[in-house]
Amino acid sequence: MTMTEPAKPTIAPNAASKSDAAKTATGSKTPAKPNVKMITLDQLAREMKMPPRDARMLLRLAAKQTKVYPTLGKEHVARQPWSWAPGSKALDEARKALSSTPTV
Repeated sequence: MTMTEPAKPTIAPNAASKSDAAKTATGSKTPAKPNVKMITLDQLAREMKMPPRDARMLLRLAAKQTKVYPTLGKEHVARQPWSWAPGSKALDEARKALSSTPTV
């Protein structure tokens, strides 16, 4: 059985992190991520003056109607909270779905 020694890295990990920190401190060319506030279901339900539970139920039903609300169902991920970017098409569709009275 032969033992081999691991190869030594050419750059020390601390030196690499220091150079990365120096790049970000001096202003790198990569733009910072913009801080986008998301609109939650709770905020939308308060705006529509209805309980969040009822709003959630109506949005689930509306998401199944792909011809009427095409982007509402596409943007929502199952088992994740409802949230929308301000000014998005899905937010407009959610408002439309919550403002219309359900037909029984």
